[in-house]
Amino acid sequence: MATTIRAHVKTPTDLREWLKKIDEIGELQVVTGANTEEDIGMATELLGRTRPSKATLFDEIVGFKKGFRVLSNGLGSFRRVAVTLGLPVDETPHELVRLWQERVRKGISLVPAEVVKDGPVFENVMRGSEVDVLKFPAPKWHEFDGGRYLGTGSFDITKDPDDGWVNLGCYRVMVQNKNTLGFYISPGKHGRQHRDKWFARGEKMPVAFVPGGDPLLFLAACTEIPYGVTEYDWAGGVRGTPYRVMPGPVTGLPIPVDAEIVIEGYADGTDKMSEGPFGEWTGYYASGEREEPVMRVQAVYHRNDPIILASPPNVPPDEQSFYRAFMRSARLRGDIEAASIPGVTGVWCHEVGGSRLFNAISITQKYAGHARQVGHAAASVHSGAYLGRYTIVVDDDIDVMDLEEVLWAMCTRSDPSESIDIVPRMWSGPLDPRIHPEKKGLSSRAIIDATRPFEWRDKFPRSQLPTPETKRKALEKWGWLVGKGEKPKGQ
Repeated sequence: MATTIRAHVKTPTDLREWLKKIDEIGELQVVTGANTEEDIGMATELLGRTRPSKATLFDEIVGFKKGFRVLSNGLGSFRRVAVTLGLPVDETPHELVRLWQERVRKGISLVPAEVVKDGPVFENVMRGSEVDVLKFPAPKWHEFDGGRYLGTGSFDITKDPDDGWVNLGCYRVMVQNKNTLGFYISPGKHGRQHRDKWFARGEKMPVAFVPGGDPLLFLAACTEIPYGVTEYDWAGGVRGTPYRVMPGPVTGLPIPVDAEIVIEGYADGTDKMSEGPFGEWTGYYASGEREEPVMRVQAVYHRNDPIILASPPNVPPDEQSFYRAFMRSARLRGDIEAASIPGVTGVWCHEVGGSRLFNAISITQKYAGHARQVGHAAASVHSGAYLGRYTIVVDDDIDVMDLEEVLWAMCTRSDPSESIDIVPRMWSGPLDPRIHPEKKGLSSRAIIDATRPFEWRDKFPRSQLPTPETKRKALEKWGWLVGKGEKPKGQ
C-alpha cells in the first residue's frame, strides 16, 4: 500500500538532530531560569498532562552551568513520536498507529551496531577522583520524592554474564553523591535478570548508564523487545542505519558514541544504600524507600553543553503513558496475531492505565468464543501480562483509542454475570499499589467481553455510531467547528 511505503521516513541520528527536526515542525520551546528542586518537575507534570503541549528544553538552570540542559515532554505528541520512528508527521493519529502496527507486524529487520573508535560523547571525560555527577542538573521530579533522579528518560546497558547478550533497559536512577548512583530494577526485567546472575556469582555487574541519548534508542529500551535481542539492533532496523558504539574504556560494554552523556561503573550486590521513594508510573509511591544496590561511578563522558533526556512518570494519562501506549499497543497486537488468532482490527493500551493496566482490543467476530480467546491471549502474552489488570474486547465498530467509546461498549454490550472472566495469580510486580505489601508479585485479571453476544449478534440493536466513512465526511465538512481543520469558504 502507498501509505506503508511512504511511512519509512529518515529518522534523526542523535538527540541534537532530533531537536532540530522537532523545532522545524514548531513543537519545541526553551525555558530559562528554572530550578531543579521544584520548577522543572512541576512544569513537566503540567506539560505531560496537557495536550497539545510542546517539548521543553530547560537551560540556564539555577545553580548549574549554562548549556547543561534538561529536555522534558519530548515524546508527548503523535507528531514527535512520528519523527522518532520515521513516520509521516502530518498523518492522523489513527493512521500513524495503523502504520506503526503494520510495520511491527511485518517485522523489524535487525541492523547490528557499528563499532567505532571515537565519538562526540568523549568531548569531556572525568575519571577517578574527577568524577562528579552532581554537575548535571538532575531534578527532583515529584513533591515527595526521596532525592533527585538523573535517570528517567535514560537507559542502562548491561550484559548477561553467561552468553554475553547486551540489553538496554529503562530503570530509575537516583543521585546518591558525586560518584554513586542508586538504580532500582523491578523483578523479571531483563536488566534484573542480568543483575541477579552477576550477584549470584559473587561478582560486580558492569553498567553503562545513558541519561541523555537518542529518543529512538530510549523508546527501544522501554519497549518489550524479545529476549535475547539487543536494542541497538532493533532500533538500527527501525531507522535503517546502524548505531555507532565503542567498547566502554572501563566496562567494555558497547556505549553509544553519539549520546549526550554516558556514565560507567559497577554494581555490587553487597553494596547498598537507601533508594526512593519515587513517584512511579501507576501514579503512586508504590515501592517506598528501601535498601537497593548502587552503582559506583568510575568514569563520566559527555558532550559540550550536554542534554539530559527526561521522562518522569506522573499520574496517568501523561507523556510517559502516551508514548508507551503507542509502542506497547503495536507489540501487543503483534503478540496476539503471532498466536494465529484472526480478526483483530485494533489494539490500544490506554494511557489512563499507564499503558499496562487497561487494554482494549477490537475484533471482527468470526466464531463463537472468539472474543474470549482474544481476551485471554491478550492477558497472557508478554506485552499484556505484566500488570495487565483489565482487558476489554470490543466489536470492530468501536474505536479502541477512544476511552469513552470503549466504556460505552462495556456498559451496553457486557453483562457482569456472563461477560467477565477472573483469572487469579497472574504476573504483577512491586509497583502495583493495590496488592498488599507482603503479597507483591501476583494479581488477578478481569477479561471483559464487551462484544455483541455472538449467537444472537444479528438481533442486537443497531448502534447509532456513524460508519467510518460517514465520520470522515463529517470531519472534513464540519471539523472546524470543534477545532479540527480550517473553516471552508462560504460557511
